[in-house]
Amino acid sequence: MKSRIEIEKSKSGTVPAAPPENKKRQKAKGAYLALLLLSALYFARPEDVIPGLSVIPLAKIAGGIALVALILGLMSGRSKQKLAPEVKYLLAFFVWYCITIPFAYWRGGAFTTVMTRLSKGVIAALLVAFLVRELWQLKRLVWVQAAAVAVMTVLSLAAHHTPNGRLTGVLGGVFENPNDLAINIALNWPLCLAFFFMARGAFRKALWGAALLAMLVAVQMTYSRSGFLALVAACLLAVWQFGIRGRRIHLIFIAGLLGVVLLIATPGKYFSRLASIVVKGETDPAGEASREQRTQLLKKSVMTAVHNPLFGIGAGNFEVIDGAWRVAHNTYTEVAAEGGFPAFILFMMLFYRAFANIRNVRKSQLYKENADVRILGDGLWVSVLAFMAGAFFASTEYSMYPYYLVAYTTALHQIACLRPVAGKQKMVDRFTSVKSGVDRDVALVYASQGVRTENGNSSAEKKRPRWVYKWNPPTDS
Repeated sequence: MKSRIEIEKSKSGTVPAAPPENKKRQKAKGAYLALLLLSALYFARPEDVIPGLSVIPLAKIAGGIALVALILGLMSGRSKQKLAPEVKYLLAFFVWYCITIPFAYWRGGAFTTVMTRLSKGVIAALLVAFLVRELWQLKRLVWVQAAAVAVMTVLSLAAHHTPNGRLTGVLGGVFENPNDLAINIALNWPLCLAFFFMARGAFRKALWGAALLAMLVAVQMTYSRSGFLALVAACLLAVWQFGIRGRRIHLIFIAGLLGVVLLIATPGKYFSRLASIVVKGETDPAGEASREQRTQLLKKSVMTAVHNPLFGIGAGNFEVIDGAWRVAHNTYTEVAAEGGFPAFILFMMLFYRAFANIRNVRKSQLYKENADVRILGDGLWVSVLAFMAGAFFASTEYSMYPYYLVAYTTALHQIACLRPVAGKQKMVDRFTSVKSGVDRDVALVYASQGVRTENGNSSAEKKRPRWVYKWNPPTDS
């Protein structure tokens, strides 16, 4: 018995083209793979580990990959859906920064910052919001980020680069400076903890557990005060969410034990540096000088924002007006200073929507039924709060991390709240499959009889089909 493709080939002489749905699905798959590659290049930075890759402009390649992935995502038809509010805020945030370029103190620097740094984070967030529709897709994407930071931490400890007695990252970019390294470890620690709970098997749990311990030790070895505060916030929030609310009593005892061990193992020099956050003194002259410098930078960024409330001074321009090419070390005041208060409001609205997404996810049926959704949602909640705490001590507005975080909550909300119930979805899929088969059979019959069809088959003489569907209503008898 001939298949349908063989029948069509015998009638038209050609093999029918693939359905449009299959083409869109393939484009969406290609866009998702490009998004995974972009995440791996950004977080893993293979050019800093593999010899010879440093001569390849991977940053530009990553930007090109992001652009290609966005184009494929648009062609796949996924973008035709209703945009989430945070996606609209993100687009408005980027457009506003573009508007501020002509008013910037240094227009060339503002243009470069917006188009080469901020744009990659915005494109990555749009891709996550448009393309991620399944839980496994979201888990794999977050896994790439968490695993890359965990491996980078272990490699940094193994390399043990400690100029001036402070651990530096084995990778470049945002992981090289001790303060940046500590902040990024602290912000990704809750995601690694979530994968520890989701891991299946003792071996995988042991790997994630070892990574969590290594991250704690690495932050201690950086002697970073901002990283310490962000990590403390992340640990306390994790104990509250996973231990107390999650009813994992053993986690509370383990956290207390680890805290005592780390306090005993912490060098006295680090305590002096931490004390300089709130206490003025000569116990740590370098820490006191750094504290005073950051205080002056904070005041300067606030005054810059007040004197330039609408358009700011332009993206990346605070370093220029500072004179010493130093950032403000505060994401919020730097956004207000460089993009004006409209940019600051839009930036804060992103995280308001992130919390709203997680709150709605916790009310969904899937959150109650699926343990991975609960763990991932709680991990994202802790990570967003840890970022907002760490953003007081670091300038992260042009990195991709905050926009990835917001987009993760968007994707989880779409998976948990906007998808139909599994049973109803199966019935819809089955009805759609049956309907497609019937329509295809009718099209074949019409084509074989020379009658014009929706696919454009025609004949000079239209023939009446030899059969029609007839429905006889039931009778009372």
